[in-house]
Formats: sequence, C-alpha cells, structure tokens
Amino acid sequence: MTASKNTGAAIVTRFAPSPTGYLHLGHAHSALDAWRRARHAHGRFLLRIEDIDPTRCRPEFVAALFEDLAWLGLDWELPVRRQSTHFDDYRLALDRLRAMDLLYPCFCSRKDIAAAAAAPHGPDGPLYPGTCRHLPTEVAVARQQAGEPFALRLDIARASEMAGPLTFEEERLGRVIVASRQFGDVVLARRETPSSYHLCVTVDDHLQGVTLVTRGEDLLPATHIHRLLQALLGLNEPRYAHHRLLTDSTGRRLAKRDAAATLRSLREAGQSPTEVRALAGFLD
Repeated sequence: MTASKNTGAAIVTRFAPSPTGYLHLGHAHSALDAWRRARHAHGRFLLRIEDIDPTRCRPEFVAALFEDLAWLGLDWELPVRRQSTHFDDYRLALDRLRAMDLLYPCFCSRKDIAAAAAAPHGPDGPLYPGTCRHLPTEVAVARQQAGEPFALRLDIARASEMAGPLTFEEERLGRVIVASRQFGDVVLARRETPSSYHLCVTVDDHLQGVTLVTRGEDLLPATHIHRLLQALLGLNEPRYAHHRLLTDSTGRRLAKRDAAATLRSLREAGQSPTEVRALAGFLD
C-alpha cells in the first residue's frame, strides 16, 4: 500500500451506514451531504455497508436502506462494499500492527474497566487502565487457548511514539494536531468480531480511494485514531468534513435508539422525496 494525501485528485466521498435499523433524517442529511459534494465536483459517491456486528446487523435493514436512498434520489457506484465480506483485509492490517509489536490481548470486561479505581474518561468513556498490557506472553497465550474472551488493543503510547507528530485536514478547523492518546489503548478486534470500527473504516477508506470523509461531528474525535492508523499502516490520508448533527424539537440528536422518525415512516405518511430532503436540511 502506498500512502498519499490525495491532493488534487478527483473527489471521492462515501456514505457508510450500519444496518442496525431503518435510516432516519440524520442519515439522510449525512448521505445527501456526501452525495452532493461528489456530484457538484463531478466526482464519485460510494455506498458502504458497515455490517461487522452480526448480533445487531440484519439483512432486512440492508435491503431497506438501498430502497430508502434510491427513493430519496441518490445513486452510487457499484459494487457496494460490505465489511462482513472483507475480514481478510482487516486481518492483514492487524497482522502488520502485530508485527510492529503494537497489539496485545486484553481479557478485561467493560465492567472491570469501569470499576477500575480513578479511571479517567476519554471520548469513548472510561479509559483502559492497562491491566493486561504487560501480561507475560505465555500467560496471555494460555488464556486465549483456554477460550477466555479477549480483545486486541493498540498500545497507544508505543504507537504514537512510533508514528511521531501527526495532523489531519478538517474543513472547518483547518490543520488539526493529532492527540490520539486521549482514547487510551483502543480495541481493534474482539474474538467474536474480528475487527473494530476504527480499523475497518480506516482500511476501507484507503482501499476505496476515498479522498473526502464526510460524517457527523460526533465522529470528529475518532479521526485522531484513524489518522494514527493511517500513519502506522502507510494508508492514504483523506480530508475530513464533519457536519452538524440534526436534532429534534428539544435539541436532542436524532438517533436510532431514540426512535427518530425513519425515512420509511415519513414516506408512508405521504411525504415526498423533496419534502424529506428539505427536512434533512437540503432544499432543492
């Protein structure tokens, strides 16, 4: 893999939903933002299905999102990349990080981490206190062979030192200095899910040639980890544009867990694609 900053290249954007529910207006805003940027620049718009979690992702939601996006007036390049069919790509990336001595198995549960004395918090919650970081190799291997649940964590201090000072380009903020240590030793894989969001999205954006990552501002902190992984793995460095999040009348962010109005329900209520695009913040 050869890294580049994608400067001057034709714009390539993407929309990458997880099929854990029906799309809502927040999804529509994100998809339209990426789609319109590509179309206005005569670039390419990609659709990617982030379905690495088999316990939450369902085929009916995949079919529904294709239907909803087409009804909304969007089109995209084929084939559509589905993460669940590309675990070999993520495994190769993990192997490279392992060869750099940057990964270690962690046997702590979320409850263990939350209960750690005076555990500081980062963007994703309580920071991992490093309990398993220095386990003897033979002990870690024996516990894995015994079938204990484990996760593969990135030694963030060692990785940050190896990568050196980094920055990324963000549309509103300009050149941002990477502060990856704020996340602690992030999980890059689990026994039951052989890759994490952080690793999958970084590898996918490189392999798909994405030059501009457009996504919600809630994912801005994660960009620090993604830029670090790009540097470690020699992957392309895209530009970033983190858009505002749509909220309801109370100011609460639209989300699946809060039963936000879905595109499907709005369509069934008689709303037209033009009206829904307007509700999502895009007037024709």
